[in-house]
Amino acid sequence: MKMENLSQAYLDRAEFWTLLTTVIYFLMNGAQLFETLLFVPRWAASPPESLRFLQDGQGLGLKAFWIVFHSLHELTFLLAILFCWKIEPVRNGLILIFILHFAVRVWTLAYFAPNIIDFQKIVETRELDHHLKERIVNWKFWNYVRVGIYLTLSVGMIPLCMRLFHGR
Repeated sequence: MKMENLSQAYLDRAEFWTLLTTVIYFLMNGAQLFETLLFVPRWAASPPESLRFLQDGQGLGLKAFWIVFHSLHELTFLLAILFCWKIEPVRNGLILIFILHFAVRVWTLAYFAPNIIDFQKIVETRELDHHLKERIVNWKFWNYVRVGIYLTLSVGMIPLCMRLFHGR
C-alpha cells in the first residue's frame, strides 16, 4: 500500500515504533561496546584469576541487564514490524533485520552465554581448564564479530526510519 493512502495515525504509530526500536538498538549497542571495550578485557586479562569479575555479587552481574534490555528491544522491534505492516518496503526491511538479529541472538545463547557460564564455574570450582586461554581468545574474537554484526544491523535501521519520515 502506498504511504499516501495510509492514515496519519497509522504513519505516526509506524514512525514511533520504528524510531523507538532503532534508538533502543543503538543504546543496546552502546552498552555492548562498553562491555566489549572495557569489561571484557578486564575479566579476560589473566585467567583464571581475572574471571572473578564475572561472578554475580562479586563482580558485575550483567545477566539480568541483558535479559531485560534484549527483551525490551525485541518487543519494540516486533511492534515496529506490526505497525509498519502496510508499508511493504519498511516491513520487509524490518523483517530481514529482525531475522538476522534473531540469528545472532540464537548464536549468543548457543555459544557466548554457555561459555560465560563455564568461565564463571571455573572461578567457583577452581577446576583447571587447560584450554582456558585459547577459549577466551576465541570468545573475544567472536564477540567482536557479534558486536560488529549488531552495529551493522542497527545502522541498517536508519534507512528504514528515513523512508518512513521522508516518504510522505
